[in-house]
Amino acid sequence: MDDYTWQQRLQARRRQERRRLSLVFFIFAALIGAVVWYFFFFIRTPEYALEQIQQAITEHDEEKFNHYVNAELLASRAYDDLTIDLFAYDSELTPKTKAMFEKFYILIKPQLSAGLENAALTRISSGSWSLPEGTDILKGRQLGIDFERFIERSQVRNTSLVKVGKVEHNGRSATAEIEIIEDYTQTSFTLQLAMEQADDGHWQAAYIKNYKVYLDKISPLQNQDIADYIAATKSIVKSSNEHFEVFQNQFKRMNSSKSGHLSKQQKQNLAALIEDDIIPSLQERQTRLDAVSVPAGAQYLARQRQQSTETSIKAWQHYIKGLREDSPAEFATAETLHKQELAIDLRVQDIIRHTAISKNIPNLP
Repeated sequence: MDDYTWQQRLQARRRQERRRLSLVFFIFAALIGAVVWYFFFFIRTPEYALEQIQQAITEHDEEKFNHYVNAELLASRAYDDLTIDLFAYDSELTPKTKAMFEKFYILIKPQLSAGLENAALTRISSGSWSLPEGTDILKGRQLGIDFERFIERSQVRNTSLVKVGKVEHNGRSATAEIEIIEDYTQTSFTLQLAMEQADDGHWQAAYIKNYKVYLDKISPLQNQDIADYIAATKSIVKSSNEHFEVFQNQFKRMNSSKSGHLSKQQKQNLAALIEDDIIPSLQERQTRLDAVSVPAGAQYLARQRQQSTETSIKAWQHYIKGLREDSPAEFATAETLHKQELAIDLRVQDIIRHTAISKNIPNLP
C-alpha cells in the first residue's frame, strides 16, 4: 500500500471516530436534557400529577393518591353539588321544606363528606368499595340518611375513566378535561377538573368544576329507566305482596302462644310454612323479576331487589334452624339478616318514591 492511500484511509477512520464521538455526545446530552426536563420541569406540571393519580389508582397506592389529590376539598365540593341534586327533581317539595332539607344537609356535611372521602380512599387502597361497619355513625340510617344510597347517587361507583384530555394552564391553577363514561347508561361526559399548585411546586386535583352538570345529565336518564322497570314489574310485585300478606297473617297466628313458648307441633308447623310456602314464593317472585328485561339505568334497583330476596331467604333458613335446634344463636343470626333485609327494602322504596316524584318523569300509579 502506498503512502497516499494509507493517509486517505487514516483520515477516513479519524472522521468516522469523530462522527461516533459526536453521536455519543449528542445522545448523552439528550439524555441529560431529558433527565433535567423530567426532574426539574415535568414533575412540576399538572400533566405529571394526572399521570401519578392514574398510577396511584392502578397500583392501589393511597399515599400517592393523597399527595396528588386534595381529597378533603374534592369530597367537600362534591358533597355540595350532590346534596343539591338529591332533591333537585323533587316536584313535591315546598320552598319551606327545601330550606329545611338544605339546613339538614349542612348540619351533617362533616360526617357525610368525610365518609365520601374515606370510601374513595378505601377504594384506592383495596380496589373495592365498602360501606361503614361496626360503630361508624354512617352505618345504617343513624344520621337520617342511607349512606349506601348516597354513594350510589354520587355516581362514583359507576363512572369510568376513558382518557385525560387537554390541560389549560393559568399560573398556579389549571383545568384538565377528563373524559368519562357512565357505566349503566353508557353516557359519555367530559369533566372539568380544577387543579392547583402546592407551595412545594407539585400539583393536586382540587375539585370538579362541572360535577353538578354531570349529575343533572345522568339522573334523568337513570330515572326514566327506573320508571320503565317499575312499570314492567308492577304486576309481579303486586301479586307477590298479596301472597306474602296471607303468609304473614298465617305466621302471626301460628306463632301465638299464651305461655310465651312454642310447642313442638307449633315449631314444626312454622318450619313447614316457611319451607313449603314462604321461601318457594320468594324464589318464584325473584325468578319472575329476573325474567324481566332490566333497562340500563335500573340495574341498581334490580340488584337491590335480588339482594333483598337472597337476604330474606337466608334469614328464614336460620330461623328454621333455630326452631329445630332451639338455638338462640340461630335466631339472633336470623334477626340480624332480617334487619339487613328491611334496610334494603326501605332503600328500594326510597328509589321508587324518588323516581315517582322526579321532574319530567310521569307519576307512577
